[in-house]
Amino acid sequence: MIHFDNSYARLPDGFFARVGPTPVTAPSLLALNEALASRLGLEADWLRSPEGIAMLAGNAVPDGAEPIAQAYAGHQFGGFVPQLGDGRAVLLGEVVAPDGARFDIQLKGSGKTPFSRRGDGRAWLGPVLREYVVSEFMHAMGVPTTRALAAVATGETVWREDGLPGAVLTRVAASHIRVGTFQFFAVRGNEAALAALTDHVIARHYPQANGPLSLLDHVVVRQAETIAHWMALGFIHGVMNTDNMAVSGETIDYGPCAFMDSYHPDTVFSSIDRAGRYAWAQQPQVAVWNLAQLATCLIPLMGDRDAAIDAATRSVHAFAPVYQAAWLRRFGEKLGLTGAAPVQDLAERLLIAMARQRADFTRVFAGLAGGSARAEFADPAEFDVWAADWQAHRPDPALMRHANPLRIPRNHRIEEAIAAGVSGDLTPFRHLFAAVTHPREARAEWDDLALAPEPGQVVQQTFCGT
Repeated sequence: MIHFDNSYARLPDGFFARVGPTPVTAPSLLALNEALASRLGLEADWLRSPEGIAMLAGNAVPDGAEPIAQAYAGHQFGGFVPQLGDGRAVLLGEVVAPDGARFDIQLKGSGKTPFSRRGDGRAWLGPVLREYVVSEFMHAMGVPTTRALAAVATGETVWREDGLPGAVLTRVAASHIRVGTFQFFAVRGNEAALAALTDHVIARHYPQANGPLSLLDHVVVRQAETIAHWMALGFIHGVMNTDNMAVSGETIDYGPCAFMDSYHPDTVFSSIDRAGRYAWAQQPQVAVWNLAQLATCLIPLMGDRDAAIDAATRSVHAFAPVYQAAWLRRFGEKLGLTGAAPVQDLAERLLIAMARQRADFTRVFAGLAGGSARAEFADPAEFDVWAADWQAHRPDPALMRHANPLRIPRNHRIEEAIAAGVSGDLTPFRHLFAAVTHPREARAEWDDLALAPEPGQVVQQTFCGT
């Protein structure tokens, strides 16, 4: 059983709609994250039972749950939408883990809510498997992220362009509060709700903060650290809208996300990002833009407006030095360098060479410790010049092996796992999941997943899960 303590549901009704999940026809368990269940203090055997599966599918609301759909607004590709909200997700409630940490348990794909607009509130199997694999890889690499507790097949057909098998993801997060949650109340001029939300976020995530400006300072630091970690893994979120930026600093909403194969800073995968707003190299700037929207929401709570604007502006501008320090630390580790080594010069020179030759991002960095990086360059002369300078600083192989995964959830492997899953075969999904949740571990049975895609396997576009 789950013991809930639902602090968000105790906020005023305007923060959410009280709505339960919509039952499904024939739920069956596809995957259960037993390690995460243990982290939460939940019994895996109960989650596998008919009663547990019924809860994970949305067919039964457990005792103590208070299911809600959260309200939020958001800038989507720069255009503001004053009301979005959980259109296909229901927050069952919050569980306090054995160590005292608090987590949301949310069902994603659980049916219509008052925020669904014209959507059906459902998810199909593909995006559920994608988020399950990618979020757990990110966790394995130490990236702050929402996590996947379970995936359940619904036994129903979800209609997109064609009929597809339906599924529900059980997502776990420190919270699901977004920049867009603050925007929802700010655009309505509801300062009382903004103050209540600010107090809630401080109590839940930043107890060391002493007011709205201090809260902003802490969120800026968390986001700078998270984005730097994304960059070091070649991760592209794909939809960095303000409703997809969690104030906890966690990575949230794995829609058209992807990892680069061949490196180029302007890489975009998302089918809806036609202008490249959320390209790999643009992500730090977008984070600053999103944080400026959060700052705008908090200014009315900061007293004198002119002084508040100046203070909030300084807070947002602090992103740059924090991000730069985090970037240098991450890429220094990837190069095996610490101390006074010229990390920025060496990292930028290597990235320029990689972009010029479209070398594979993950394989180059993973190959530095083992001596195979040179083979990733069609013309290795440029790499050789760089490597002589790099080796002069005596890089640490152990540091590189920890920072650089041998395997990532490559786009073509995810697509293969989804295609097989749609046909009823979860073997490729399980193979991929096992390998990418042990991303630094060398095993012969996982060697195939470390390979770059062949030309015919390259995925050019990824798509939203809606």
